[in-house]
Amino acid sequence: MENIKKFYKNKKVLVTGATGFKGAWLCSWLLKLGAKVSGTGYSPNQNKNLFYQLDLKNKINLKIFDIRKYNQLEKFILKSKPEIIFHLAAQPLILNSYKEPYNTFTINYCGSMNVMEITRKFRFIKSVVFITTDKVYESNGKPKGFKETDLLGGIDPYSASKSSTELMIRAYRESFFRGKIKCGISSARAGNVIGGGDWSQNRLIPDSIRSSIQNKTIVLRNPNFNRPWQFVLEPIKGYLILAKKQYEKPANYSTAWNFGNRAGAVTTVSQIVKYIIDYWGSGKLKELTKNKIYEQENLQLDSSKAIKLLKWSPTYNIKESVKITTEWYFKVLKLKQNPKDVTSNQIEDYMNENKWY
Repeated sequence: MENIKKFYKNKKVLVTGATGFKGAWLCSWLLKLGAKVSGTGYSPNQNKNLFYQLDLKNKINLKIFDIRKYNQLEKFILKSKPEIIFHLAAQPLILNSYKEPYNTFTINYCGSMNVMEITRKFRFIKSVVFITTDKVYESNGKPKGFKETDLLGGIDPYSASKSSTELMIRAYRESFFRGKIKCGISSARAGNVIGGGDWSQNRLIPDSIRSSIQNKTIVLRNPNFNRPWQFVLEPIKGYLILAKKQYEKPANYSTAWNFGNRAGAVTTVSQIVKYIIDYWGSGKLKELTKNKIYEQENLQLDSSKAIKLLKWSPTYNIKESVKITTEWYFKVLKLKQNPKDVTSNQIEDYMNENKWY
């Protein structure tokens, strides 16, 4: 993977949603690779704590504004002139999508369309990866992993906003880019990403950690649901490889990609929390049997396409992912270690595992 490190050195990269959980990890990794990073953020973002804990504000070119503001986005992109864009800005929570459906649809769909339309105008942009979700697929009630060619859908507002975004991405790519503009356009589908520094409400890991710190019972609304849990750096590795591949050969790699866990790695919500309690050293859980909010019960991805064509594959299994995630919180919250050091060390360890040196 040495060529990945060489590729990103001095590359101008824009990360929308940089102040989010995954955005902060991506910016940190890009800086390690020597990239010149710009980022957009949104002020009400609950996860901006991690971004500022990592001192990223002083390391990247950051602009805070609403991604739905087309003129502000265009002005910022024209000024920063990114060669590569990772579009992560979104309203990412299912429960919030029921409370604020309008905001969910406009942020997720219109924000993405703004990025796409601006990309169509400027030739200095060579590669764009739109980060969507594993929840873009229409539920089929089966435990079999979804492939990129499966039917898109989504009953809840969040899933529907992301699946409609996928249709828009494909329409723009086929109508305006394919064979016309030398720029790679792809969508990356991953979900249930875990890692240190996620402070979102109504999300399993941060809720469990908060309860553990306060010696409260961890309450699970869907204890038997299966999810493709993965450590945050797993899909980000996929995004980095994909952006490089389509930068160099846009016609070959401009499509949709799944970045999930290892095949057959099915783990329930309940089991994840039991791992956390085990690693943390204390805690108790309560399982609810009724939940009024619809969420897809079985969610697994078939990542064979990325494994074969991108030479990407997960590094950690689920148990290892939970262990490393819990260690981050334990070191930062219990041992009072500097989050910058803990995060940097975890990225270094991951790069060494993948031989990125």
